[in-house]
Amino acid sequence: MKIGFIGLGNLGQAICKRLSDVGETLIVYNRNKEKIENLPYEKVDTPRELLLKSDVIFMCLFDSDAVSHILSRENGLLCDEIKGKTIIDLTTNDYKDVLEFHDAINSMGGNYLENPVFGSVAPALKGELTVVSSGKEEIFKNVKPVLEKIAKEIFYLPVPSSATKMKLINNLCLGSFMATIAECTAMAESCDINKSKALEILGVGGGQSLVLKAKTQKLIDEDFSAHFSNNAINKDLHLLQNLAYELKKPLFSAAIPKELFSKMKMLGKGDEDFSSIYQLFKN
Repeated sequence: MKIGFIGLGNLGQAICKRLSDVGETLIVYNRNKEKIENLPYEKVDTPRELLLKSDVIFMCLFDSDAVSHILSRENGLLCDEIKGKTIIDLTTNDYKDVLEFHDAINSMGGNYLENPVFGSVAPALKGELTVVSSGKEEIFKNVKPVLEKIAKEIFYLPVPSSATKMKLINNLCLGSFMATIAECTAMAESCDINKSKALEILGVGGGQSLVLKAKTQKLIDEDFSAHFSNNAINKDLHLLQNLAYELKKPLFSAAIPKELFSKMKMLGKGDEDFSSIYQLFKN
């Protein structure tokens, strides 16, 4: 199975490295060619060219606008060459836009699998992501062996858009936990409790979580190089609020974290790791 990959940001590069480490040969396309010029993969100039050389193509992009551009641009994926090819979309999309992607690709004879990932750079490098897939079950079964090379946990939800909605719901936990852990850390420091010791205690107490485990060292070092950015979590919580509005449901615990991450964007810190929200509470 020849694998193409579109979108080599922080997460995309980590997933590509994982696939390469387990023996897969990759052909890649990235809009910013300078960013990938030193990566050890075959490179192409257009998404259409990737279709000609690949059986399966991963997309790992920032949002639905980026996906739409890759599909519809000149020499994009929506062309005759998509027939019989499978597109695995790792992007966290808008829950409405993703339905259009299913229709557009499937109507042209391609196979679209909505497949957002849970996790960031560190688990991606180890093949320990979680993925949730929606799309045709036979397509999911066909590509599951490839998904197993990047993910430890794999779930299938048959109804289109379900995987995307579940990812947004998951990121409510992610954003809320991160905000709480950051505030607890800053509060402990205000009480003259050593930050490392406070995080150690939280890690076996009420703060025990995958979020704390993943971000403890970043909080200690105040190294906020992005694994999952403030821009990304802010976008996802905004989409979740849109979903709640459409469902006519209140969404109490999403509102404050979303605005805190909006504040980080306003301060020019959108590209930092979302653990950098700690700075709001510390300062």
